[in-house]
Amino acid sequence: MGKIQSIVSWYMKQRLSEIEYFKKNPFEIQEKNLQNLLKNGKNTLYGKNFNFTEIKNSEAYKKNVPIVEYENLYPYINKIIEGKKNVLWNSPIRWMAKSSGTTNDKSKYIPVSKQSFKNCHYRAARDVLGTYAHNFPNSKIFEGKGIILGGNHQIHSLNKNIKVGDLSALLVQNMSNLGRFLSSINLKLALHNDWNEKLEKLANYYIPQNVSNILGVPSWMLVFLKKVLEISGKNAIVDLWENLELYIHGGVNFEPYKQSFEQIIGKPINYQQTYNASEGFFAMQDTAYGNDMLLMLDLGIYFEFLPIKEIGKKHAKTLNLQEVELGKTYALIISTESGLWRYNLGDTVEFTNLNPFRIIINGRTKQFINVFGEELMVDNAEKAIAFACEKTYSTIVDYTVAPIFMDNDAKKGGHEWAIAFKNPPQSINQFSEILDLKLKELNSDYEAKRYDNKILQAPKIKVLAANCFDNWLKNKNKLGGQNKIPRLSNKRDFLEEIYNFCQ
Repeated sequence: MGKIQSIVSWYMKQRLSEIEYFKKNPFEIQEKNLQNLLKNGKNTLYGKNFNFTEIKNSEAYKKNVPIVEYENLYPYINKIIEGKKNVLWNSPIRWMAKSSGTTNDKSKYIPVSKQSFKNCHYRAARDVLGTYAHNFPNSKIFEGKGIILGGNHQIHSLNKNIKVGDLSALLVQNMSNLGRFLSSINLKLALHNDWNEKLEKLANYYIPQNVSNILGVPSWMLVFLKKVLEISGKNAIVDLWENLELYIHGGVNFEPYKQSFEQIIGKPINYQQTYNASEGFFAMQDTAYGNDMLLMLDLGIYFEFLPIKEIGKKHAKTLNLQEVELGKTYALIISTESGLWRYNLGDTVEFTNLNPFRIIINGRTKQFINVFGEELMVDNAEKAIAFACEKTYSTIVDYTVAPIFMDNDAKKGGHEWAIAFKNPPQSINQFSEILDLKLKELNSDYEAKRYDNKILQAPKIKVLAANCFDNWLKNKNKLGGQNKIPRLSNKRDFLEEIYNFCQ
């Protein structure tokens, strides 16, 4: 593996200088991204509809082009599926990433251009491994193999020119020979669409390998590691893969899962967080330790930031990178080399540093609770439940939260937490008290509404069977990949559905 290490070192030397450049010149890089996007989009149907040729700067871009969500772009995406050219982007769209967002039944088809594959997704994948090798120069990661635990959908043809699948499947399908070698990937198994069968076959395939790194969504990676132990008969992953040193994760907050990983692996390893989606790769942890991520400004994406108070407004005003502030919550608006123009990704982020620009993901624009003015974000919930688990020596499988509305039965409002525990706490009341205290510490609005129990009552905990959420996902044909349980909602629909299913 010495030759591979040399290649990585050479690549990282080149990239480090580029990364340092965009750290020092973030606004210049973002302006170049915007101008490049407009140049490539001006002769598309979308570009003509919104007069791209007349747009000279970011302010004109905001004025001429609306903020959109998937439903707004669907008519254009449907034209691409029908075979129309130059609709959203000026190069042919041969691939669509199938995305469900969270767990709803309606699938989204996100266009992925050849430029996005090359300039964004694959470049970022090399950055992640290269950065890790740079931060840990004595690493032996390239002496072993990597496991990529992707989705459960096979790639299939939408028409004679376009294929569709989970982003993970598309990336595996188009991966370079070097990438396949490093991951020891079996293409047939990686693209297998029966999740349970795929787990068992993947476990049997990787058990004899010298695995040094693993990559995937935490909830599904835990299921996979349990299957590995079940088949191998080992007590801990370290007994099987003694050289495992890195877990690359993303998609959800890792804190509620960390204790479970430490237990099942059986030794300390390094964890590296990434922020990627079907729409693009946005940020990565570039330091050896910490939980924030460097906003990747040179991967062909133009970023805007929508203050949370502007969400839902007809003429919502976004901020450029130079206008953002520390500690504020913003919805992420992106424009990409696949023709997503001012696209509301649905995530909210918070800046932890402005030089260079580093962020954390703190929620979803449609996943928060603000029924009583408490403005409870996913980030608050994740940190609080992780803290409660730590203090009560418990671990969770999954959870969801919904409001308790004031009515004849409930004189006060509140939050109902439906939690599936792997290892339940000895006292649910103690767990609730710790959770409540941590939420008050993290969120002043929540604390104010909880004062003297006048508006919000203490959290109500409903314990579900450990396999409840997994069985629900299986019933919805949503097992595996990036499918996630909605964390917070302003309605009770999902919570009641879960209760009815798990009874």
